[in-house]
Amino acid sequence: MSTENIGCVKAATNILGDKWTPQLLRFFMNEESVRFCQIQDLVKGINPRTLSARLDHLEVEGIITKVATTSESRCEYRLTTKGRDLMPILKDMQTWSDLYSTRHTSHTASVA
Repeated sequence: MSTENIGCVKAATNILGDKWTPQLLRFFMNEESVRFCQIQDLVKGINPRTLSARLDHLEVEGIITKVATTSESRCEYRLTTKGRDLMPILKDMQTWSDLYSTRHTSHTASVA
């Protein structure tokens, strides 16, 4: 693998490489906007501080944008163009996980 390819993988891993971020982003696959409390309810076990930090990181990376709602104290998160371009990768990750997950023993691959 060339050094150039490693840099590309490193850039993607910088965004997607933690435990929570891919799980958070999956809620944007079918929703135009998502509120903090919705994500917190859907992602079991995430600390609110961790959720806030991950959303801030995604905003800094240009994956999502924070939009104020009609209520002054509420906001929504929406995917940017960069974030929408990331969705096929997440869908591929989901397909791969469904195929090779240890929970699905009938789909285990044999090594030739």
